[in-house]
Amino acid sequence: MSILGRYLRRITKKDIKEYIIIMIGTFLLASSFSLFFIPHEMVIGGVAGLGIIVLSFGEGLGLSIPVWLTNAALNIPLFVIGFVVLGAKNLIKTAFATTFYSVALYFTDMIPAVESDLFLAAVFGGIICGVGLGLVFRCMATTGGTDLAANILHKFIRHISIAKLLFFFDAIIIGLGLYMFGATKTMYAIISIYIATKVIDYVVEGTGRAKAMYIISSKPGEISDVILNDLERGVTALSARGLYTNEQKDVLMCVVSSKEVVKIKDIIYEIDPNAFVTVAEVREVLGEGFKSISGV
Repeated sequence: MSILGRYLRRITKKDIKEYIIIMIGTFLLASSFSLFFIPHEMVIGGVAGLGIIVLSFGEGLGLSIPVWLTNAALNIPLFVIGFVVLGAKNLIKTAFATTFYSVALYFTDMIPAVESDLFLAAVFGGIICGVGLGLVFRCMATTGGTDLAANILHKFIRHISIAKLLFFFDAIIIGLGLYMFGATKTMYAIISIYIATKVIDYVVEGTGRAKAMYIISSKPGEISDVILNDLERGVTALSARGLYTNEQKDVLMCVVSSKEVVKIKDIIYEIDPNAFVTVAEVREVLGEGFKSISGV
């Protein structure tokens, strides 16, 4: 039985859910290109960005080479090489995402472009692109292209990270966009890249931000009792030793919502005004009292 056949036999409801999310993500990604980036000639990197350059170059020669066709044509040889170098098992979701992405580019190309200036196109294109890519990345897949090329090349050039190789490929494509379309559109494209990167972080890592509080006090028991009983938040005691005093102490650590920080600081001040408190930003919290750790 083929690798694909064995994979299909083991597919679960969670896998089906992920494939649906990948379809939604690639459709949003394709929409960002068809509605904003392609009409405004903003090259943000990737094979689809290269497709914008090919489209413009082809029009100059009287040819019509749609972005979806360039995306599909360039990814086919990449997948053949990837199959040999990386193995089929690691490419199943990416193959699905890339195929559906090309299909989505084909259909979204039929939607009339959104009439807007370059700034609005950069902002909304970046947001939609970021949401789409974030959903795909969250399912442990990519849309092929420069991501796949970087992974393949990394197998032969181990001393250079995948991130640096990806940056190298995308920088070349953005540089070609600069040559073809000028500095203004390229600068707006960079704004889009920045926005998309931030949105990807929110989608992949979550928006349920919280605060981690570290409390050093001579009265850890009293403070922890109030947090546990009054606020009903968990507290963990970390054993620590002050190097200046050489004194052993418990450092209290608790993760709370942003609005609870003020309450806890008031509680600490009432019990021990000399306590030392550190408040740190937490990107995402999974578990009891916050977001469930299960699911996609």
